[in-house]
Amino acid sequence: MSLSHTAAEYMLSDALLPDPGGSRAKGLRLELPSDRLLKFITVGLPLCLVSLAFAREFSTGSQISCFSPTNFTGKQSAYVDTACWDSLLPHSLDAEGHAVTKSLWALKVFPYSLLVVAVLMYLPYLLWRYAAAPALHSDLLFIIDELDKSYNRSVRLVQHMRKGQQASAEPERFWEEYERARRERYFEFPLLERYLSCKQHAHALAFIYLLRNLLLLLFLAATCLYLVFLHLNIFFQDEFSCSIKTGLLQAEPHIPSLIPCKLVFFSVFQLISFSVGGVYVLLVPVVIYNALQLCQWDKGLLSVYEMLPAFDLLSRKMLTCPVNDLNVILLFLRANISELTSFGRLNAVSALKEATANKDDIDTVVDFMTLLAGLEATKPKH
Repeated sequence: MSLSHTAAEYMLSDALLPDPGGSRAKGLRLELPSDRLLKFITVGLPLCLVSLAFAREFSTGSQISCFSPTNFTGKQSAYVDTACWDSLLPHSLDAEGHAVTKSLWALKVFPYSLLVVAVLMYLPYLLWRYAAAPALHSDLLFIIDELDKSYNRSVRLVQHMRKGQQASAEPERFWEEYERARRERYFEFPLLERYLSCKQHAHALAFIYLLRNLLLLLFLAATCLYLVFLHLNIFFQDEFSCSIKTGLLQAEPHIPSLIPCKLVFFSVFQLISFSVGGVYVLLVPVVIYNALQLCQWDKGLLSVYEMLPAFDLLSRKMLTCPVNDLNVILLFLRANISELTSFGRLNAVSALKEATANKDDIDTVVDFMTLLAGLEATKPKH
């Protein structure tokens, strides 16, 4: 019997989770993978395309090409290009023959407007980082630590039960005391369970998360509308007539009234706007999906932890409206599942419970450990 007792002691000691070697604070992810992807695309795409546009501008020089008269010198032609680019006022005639001018100033500020778009897309991330991430970080640290400790307490409980059962002169009396302790919830983890229950009545994290997605959705829609406006009013006019007869040149007779010009960069700006607008339209369903995640509970994680003794947050119907801080915490616990060492152990026990022929013998991880420790011979059936 001493050999079996020694083997049981080693088995139970190996079942304990080791203390984390380093600090968990540095390894916690405070952004969901989908949110991180959205931030990378919405901020990085306009910055990348704007850098390409600026690189082309610096490499090719002038962004406009005007057809100056043949008697103009090189300096005069360069002046015409510069003057028409500075004004960007196309001259045309309406149906009644009156002169009509329409400014194309939006083309000049288009690269800089994309920089503004990138800054706007970064604002929801800053809101989450400074308004919600610190509180979420402390919540995750406490809950992950308590969940792992709760698993270790269950294993240590089995160790104590095994020693008490061996020292007991009446094994049946020992198991009666154990069943009474289960009924009276002596094995519950009140601090963790009540903390999670309290988070159901808090809505700060949920509000900030929804506000973050709402702002992102608003900025995406505003950017798409801005690009549609450019295409409908400006991005189909790459050729126009320019007038340089202003100021000192107004009375010069050898200067024509209108000079035809063509925008060299026009196709590049069209490609950039189509790329940004198309990608942003595709990202709208992703943002809506992220916001709708709070409309349903992630019960998979909590159902696994119901293998802990007296931890029945689900079975007692304590989960109410899902739009609260507890649901946000569950989403981020799922994203930080690698930091939750006990989840893998309990998930394996749950799978073994489903595969066991007599499932009534296993209700909690304590029951599973008592079976492994060799106490099943005297353990009463539930």
